[in-house]
Amino acid sequence: MDHDRPAPLIEVHPDAETLATAVAGELLNRIADAQAAGHVPQVGLTGGTIADTIHREVARMAPASGVDWGAVHFWFGDERFVAADSPDRNAVQARAAFLDAVGATRVHEVPAADQVPDAETAAASYSDTVRAEGGGAFDVLMLGVGPDGHVASLFPGHPGLAATDAIAVAVHDSPKPPPDRVTLTFEALDRAQAVWFLVSGEAKADAVARALADDGTVAETPARGVKGLVETTWFLDHEAASKL
Repeated sequence: MDHDRPAPLIEVHPDAETLATAVAGELLNRIADAQAAGHVPQVGLTGGTIADTIHREVARMAPASGVDWGAVHFWFGDERFVAADSPDRNAVQARAAFLDAVGATRVHEVPAADQVPDAETAAASYSDTVRAEGGGAFDVLMLGVGPDGHVASLFPGHPGLAATDAIAVAVHDSPKPPPDRVTLTFEALDRAQAVWFLVSGEAKADAVARALADDGTVAETPARGVKGLVETTWFLDHEAASKL
């Protein structure tokens, strides 16, 4: 599927803070350039510590960026199926870090556990929204990687890895809490123009090495299964890159 896609780029920064500033600046430039060209950007967000640091840098740098935040669509690669106001939700974290501060209005959230009866319903609703508002593909899709090599909520050996003809699916019995989640599928993630992996810390070094190794399987290391149509960049700090 990805034979004609460019090889991944690897960008190593001294520490998490330097990484966050670099990614935030590049994201703002991409969005501003797209808008200058008359395009409405579609951006996929992720959760986690490094993402939160990046989001706060975006908020800090936003006033000088010239971005029209009301004309950017924001999405989430996965979401924890918990109450809408739960601090565990990626959307709650992203809103607190930068979306509300910059005035983003086109923020597409996965329905929460107090809004729909189950994760399957949430996945179906989110899929419908992607079809209606998605514009065809993400311009930039940001993804974290777990120590086990998982990406979004696609975990090693889990049934969601094999999902086809689906945009989003429910995940149960997640190996990390909470157990119920909604995730975009590989097929949906693979429609991004640019995929950016954001990885910080020594605990992720094994997973990064496995994801970028010549040999290995997606079942063992799901992060191997996502590549951008025109660009795949791994933004790493020194610790995350230490086993490459």
